[in-house]
Amino acid sequence: MQKITPFLWFDNNAEEAAQFYVSVFKNSRILSVSRYGDAGPGPKGSVMVVSFQLEGQQFTALNGGPQFKFSEAFSFVVSCENQAEIDYYWNKLTSAGGQESQCGWLKDKFGFSWQIVPTALGKLMTDKDPTKANRVMQALLQMKKLDIATLEEAAEGRVAATR
Repeated sequence: MQKITPFLWFDNNAEEAAQFYVSVFKNSRILSVSRYGDAGPGPKGSVMVVSFQLEGQQFTALNGGPQFKFSEAFSFVVSCENQAEIDYYWNKLTSAGGQESQCGWLKDKFGFSWQIVPTALGKLMTDKDPTKANRVMQALLQMKKLDIATLEEAAEGRVAATR
């Protein structure tokens, strides 16, 4: 069992969210679902907590009511090896009401924030040549979904075509 588990507070759709996330990420599954009993505070029999695993990482989702909302202050970063992976996660997580944002950020249909990034971004952003890193940052700031080829072209100093 992992020592620290991210805990996500939903109004009343924790199970729907867990099922959605499990459908998006391979190597994922619902681990358990617990329901409210006679003591409440939710309606007896309704879902209270869903434990699930995404890519080997365990999460807990609670139907705790509308008191707390997600904010960008807490988010998940998905590291992608190639553009096909970026496109896959971007399209899946923005589907059915998700919203695109800037610099690889998005909100899914539940309002939770994700950043979909290429694994190469760290290397590009920390290049020993600060001019290269600056060009990469300038390119990144113009994007919603990140495009690896455009970031690499920016690092090399070539004018990238608008994508």
